[in-house]
Amino acid sequence: MEDDPPREAQKWIEDLSRGASSHGLETLNLKGLQAIYVQKGLIHCDLVVPDCVSDKDGNWHVGAISTLIDDVGAAAIFSFAGHVKASVDFSVSFYSTAKIQEEVEIEAKVVGHRGRLSSVVVEIRRKSNGELIALGRQWMSAATIIPSHLSKI
Repeated sequence: MEDDPPREAQKWIEDLSRGASSHGLETLNLKGLQAIYVQKGLIHCDLVVPDCVSDKDGNWHVGAISTLIDDVGAAAIFSFAGHVKASVDFSVSFYSTAKIQEEVEIEAKVVGHRGRLSSVVVEIRRKSNGELIALGRQWMSAATIIPSHLSKI
């Protein structure tokens, strides 16, 4: 499996959702996430929004949505590059909300790659009608520090 980044990315995101390889925050936010389709640079997931990520009005909390976008976007980049990178730019636009126990679809697609930088776009849509709930854009960079480029300061 070591030479199959899409399969490794799928295992990584599914392990996060089960709490097998994460901290509590990811496990709560990704609880029940199913990776439906994974190929190099593209991931489709389904999720029934879990009770534990609600705001005071019974909606999916925007912080939980942002965490999910970060994790699924990282998995898409993992499926492309073969390793996890660190976020260097992250933005989310919210268009609608979802209620707890509502079904949503998540699509993460690598849209750019240059050197150590990769860019991903993540869309979350209501499964019942395709309405856009949130759109995330993220740039990630390889986290390896190369000693010859260290600052002299």
